[in-house]
Amino acid sequence: MIHPHRRRMKTSTVCLWQALASFSVGAQTPSPPPTAETLKIGLIGAFSGPSADFCLPMQNGVKMAVEEINAVGGYLGRPVELVIKDDMAQPSRGKSLAEELVADKSIMVSMGYCDTGVALAGMDVFQKAQVPLIVPVATGSPITQKFPASESYIFRTSARDAIQVPFLVTDLLKRNLDKVAVFADTTGYGENGLKDVESALAQHKLKPVYVTRFPLGAADVSTQIQEAKAAGANVILSYAVSPENVVIAKNREAQKWNVPQVGPWALSFPFFIDTAAGAAEGALTVQTFIPEPSNERRSTFISNYMRKYKTKGVPVAMSAAQGYDSMYLLIHALFGLRGGAHLSGPAIKAALENIPRTYYGVVTTYAKPFSKDDKDAITANMLYMGQIKNGAVTFAYPEDAKRNLVIQRKQ
Repeated sequence: MIHPHRRRMKTSTVCLWQALASFSVGAQTPSPPPTAETLKIGLIGAFSGPSADFCLPMQNGVKMAVEEINAVGGYLGRPVELVIKDDMAQPSRGKSLAEELVADKSIMVSMGYCDTGVALAGMDVFQKAQVPLIVPVATGSPITQKFPASESYIFRTSARDAIQVPFLVTDLLKRNLDKVAVFADTTGYGENGLKDVESALAQHKLKPVYVTRFPLGAADVSTQIQEAKAAGANVILSYAVSPENVVIAKNREAQKWNVPQVGPWALSFPFFIDTAAGAAEGALTVQTFIPEPSNERRSTFISNYMRKYKTKGVPVAMSAAQGYDSMYLLIHALFGLRGGAHLSGPAIKAALENIPRTYYGVVTTYAKPFSKDDKDAITANMLYMGQIKNGAVTFAYPEDAKRNLVIQRKQ
């Protein structure tokens, strides 16, 4: 919800509507449109298939934000309607569904993609059609690097790997874990992640002591575990989605090799935590949001999510919170269009680049999250090291838990 951070978060629809209305430029209250036609927003992601466990929470977060917004009148009296497309984590399908979304001229902005490879396959479609795309989950660095920033219609609210990996490597070196074995899958995610790892280590004049690649569906990496151990590795950095991370964890445990498994945020996915079970315990993972009620808006989001979706905790809390914040940031930006007029792809792009007021979100406080020259809302100071403890993600270190009490703004 959009509220001054020093006030207690309200739950009444009247208060939320007043808050939303205050974002309209040049008016104290929004003028209703001549009709109550819906504002259509595309939502694309892997809502079934191998990536569903971390993509469905994103959909849930977006839907929850839309319901709250619609409960107070939508956007200038127009109900927000999601047009949902399931890419099943398939790059070719992700591209064809992007074509379907841009072909619908009533959809002038979309959000989504949970898999880097799928995003890279589909985002050209949005760019060519000049339809803004907000990416709440996929983290591959090239997503916001492919097009010149000033021309790019691709925005992101997740932490790109180019900041996750240096954060992770710096943390490892502080703890004398300097002999890194990299286990990376052969997807776009693993390919670009490996490049980021090698680049981050090179900044410290280091190289991985061992690197292995494996395809999706790899059922055994015990030989690679033996080779990494023989190479003298004292930490495994895995760049893979959940099933393959499980294989790595279980093979390491079976060989009684007691070195930490670390990685980007994929190690927080339920499939990894639940399936690897004891082998996942202690794994370190980079996070933007750990679901602990450190302030009123986070507490409200967590309790509302659990109540609405009947869950214990918030599974893949980063996906859920980033999806939720993305929808509010979009509506927040649209209120910067005077009177809600002239909705078009280029106008929405400009509105996102020039959000006039601070949005107090769940993940962080967003003050000018985007600009003409910067399409990534998350910066390295917003990252935390999480650890799998007793089957859940919590702060790895007391200093991160304390730092989380102070909202980190973009640097």
